[in-house]
Amino acid sequence: MRPREPPPRAPQGRQGESHRPPAPSSAGSLSPVGAGIPQRGRTAHRDCRKARAAGGRARLVAMATAGGERGVRGRRGREALRAREAGAEGRRRSRPHVGSVPARARCASGARLLTRATAGQLGPRPRASWFGAAARPDSCMTPPAPPRDFVSVLLSPQQGLDGSQSPRSRSCWRKWKQLSRLQRNVILFLLAFLLLCGLLSYISVADQWTAPAGRSAEEHKMRPAKPPVLPAPQKADAKAEHVPGVLPQPPRHFRRGPPNLQIRAPDKGSKDMRQGDTQRREEAEGGARQKENAQRRIVSWRGAVIEPEQGTEAPSRKADAPTGPALQATRIQNQPGSPNGRQKAVIEAFRHAWTGYRKFAWGHDELKPVSRSFSEWFGLGLTLIDALDTMWILNLKKEFKEARTWVSKKLVFQKDVDVNLFESTIRILGGLLSAYHLSGDHLFLEKAEDFGNRLLPAFQTPSKIPYSDVNIGTGVAHPPRWTSDSTVAEVTSIQLEFRELSRLTGVKKFQEAAEEVTRHVHSLSGKKDGLVPMFINTHTGLFTHTGVFTLGARADSYYEYLLKQWIQGGKKETQLLEDYIAGIEGIKRHLLHKSEPRKLTFVGELTHGRFSAKMDHLVCFLPGTLALGAHHGLPAEHMELAQALMDTCYQMNRQMETGLSPEIVHFNLYPQTTQKDVQVKPADRHNLLRPETVESLFYLYRFTGDRKYQDWGWEILQSFNTYTRVPSGGFSSISNVQDPRNPQPRDKMESFFLGETLKYLYLLFSDDPDLLSLDTYVFNTEAHPLPIWAPA
Repeated sequence: MRPREPPPRAPQGRQGESHRPPAPSSAGSLSPVGAGIPQRGRTAHRDCRKARAAGGRARLVAMATAGGERGVRGRRGREALRAREAGAEGRRRSRPHVGSVPARARCASGARLLTRATAGQLGPRPRASWFGAAARPDSCMTPPAPPRDFVSVLLSPQQGLDGSQSPRSRSCWRKWKQLSRLQRNVILFLLAFLLLCGLLSYISVADQWTAPAGRSAEEHKMRPAKPPVLPAPQKADAKAEHVPGVLPQPPRHFRRGPPNLQIRAPDKGSKDMRQGDTQRREEAEGGARQKENAQRRIVSWRGAVIEPEQGTEAPSRKADAPTGPALQATRIQNQPGSPNGRQKAVIEAFRHAWTGYRKFAWGHDELKPVSRSFSEWFGLGLTLIDALDTMWILNLKKEFKEARTWVSKKLVFQKDVDVNLFESTIRILGGLLSAYHLSGDHLFLEKAEDFGNRLLPAFQTPSKIPYSDVNIGTGVAHPPRWTSDSTVAEVTSIQLEFRELSRLTGVKKFQEAAEEVTRHVHSLSGKKDGLVPMFINTHTGLFTHTGVFTLGARADSYYEYLLKQWIQGGKKETQLLEDYIAGIEGIKRHLLHKSEPRKLTFVGELTHGRFSAKMDHLVCFLPGTLALGAHHGLPAEHMELAQALMDTCYQMNRQMETGLSPEIVHFNLYPQTTQKDVQVKPADRHNLLRPETVESLFYLYRFTGDRKYQDWGWEILQSFNTYTRVPSGGFSSISNVQDPRNPQPRDKMESFFLGETLKYLYLLFSDDPDLLSLDTYVFNTEAHPLPIWAPA
């Protein structure tokens, strides 16, 4: 076996110096070259390593200063200068052997490293390996990585980027310039948006702060005089001059007698004369009003104050007010007699409903008794206002006083809200006027006048046919979103309230706006024997959807208000009476039929010449209206028809399993022994606590004295208590009148349940014909009593 040759002898360097592999440099990871390198080459190689270490330090500086800021550049320059000096020193000391190619290669690579570090082109140094002396001169380093950008940082928390001892603060402008154009645009847009929102919010809040304050101050200075049609007794005027210096006082809630409803002084012997203290208070108020009238201002409905010109006086309401004979005193101003058992049941039902409203919906429009919450329609306390006169009639003075306080302090009409002209007129305006007449409290008349002014913009149309909706805060009126039409019933069922408002205030614009609609409808073509279509266009003033005639929704109260306006005005407006009689004749000719097998008389619908045996529960107002007309001198056959229709409306309740009428019924026209007269479709079997049936029962009992009508009303009240009463308070409409086990509460108590249904039931069970005598009052379509202007 061939012996292994000894390794070649290493070349000698300087004397006393043995060749040892250099220690790995901490600055890099390069391995040393193997044996065979001369001593001088090793020295040069060591010097190159030092140079490369200096270059590494320079590279760190370059990496830290790639952000490009001015202070970092200064430091990079200093580090590079030190690196160049170290490289120069290494070159002076390294004189590599001529034959030492690896040494020269390493030195050359170190020089290149220094050059690149000085130029600031080095990124993180890549790792490389040495493979011996035979390696190429360039193999000491891999190709440099592409230049990279780095975020500048402070290398020392105590030293600034420019070498100072305090950190250098960057200006906001410099930070702003560093943002991209998109970022700057977004920031500018957000700032502009916030500025605009703040400006709009300030304007809105400022208006709410200033307008009520200014308006309340003016109202405190100017209290309207008592309406001219309701003057105080002459005694008060005679003694007013003996009470000098009396300042105007806000209206107090105290009870006034019949003189509030009279045009001349009451009979001295009347039992309703005021007591001495109340009389003195009236005298003081009369003197204050005389002083106040001398400096009256006119206030527009938007709160602007208009001073009358000097040398002129504000319009005298007394001169413009209609005159008429005195109204007879009624039992309602007296302490009512003790209620009977059925009336007490009505009072208990009202208190139960009021308890739920007071607990869960106080000040809101409607109670949701099942969920113990509330719902809003106009946001004006609809149920509370609708029930004011009911509480007075039922002698619930504690509840009335509490509601009156809310009206005084919380009822504000300066709200950006759309209201339906018809619904708000009959419920809010009618409720306030009725509460004023029954209680004599001037607060309600002031509120009514304010609200009436806010409704007037609805009449500003090309045809003078009012829009269906109006914003009471901005005065902007508009039709519904889905059509430009208004319903005939809505535009012709606001006249009672607007006429009465003009009579009380002496401001003719309310009456003129409402009566112009009546005259316009009277002159229109498109009627069918006195029957009117359901819709009318607000721009053209013409009927639309002609050929459809009904006494249900959208047309019902048109016929009711023809008769009641005629009665309200003293039976002098023959045009109204003619239209009413023509309408009744059209009903008898085209809409009246009998069912099978019980021959119930009902009122159907006519659609383009085709009869439909469909009858809404709303049509059950008609028996009472017919009876009212017969009482005021219309043909006796009207009373006969009223009694026949009253039987039908009772059967609509009686034939249901719950004893409550559905919203819509269909009558059987063909003789079939297996079929009932009244048929109900699944979509129509709900009950909304409507008052039309008990309303007509009240009229029929008042005019006939037949107690069966009281018994029928008692059955309906019992059904309400059984199937709609909610234990926590309130009554709920139901979805299925044919299922007594599960009537399916709908969780809503309509305001008219307190305003109409319970009121009519209480009056129905009364045996006193002078309790809101129908010779003295006329009820609007929401059951709010308004006085008749002249005797029947």
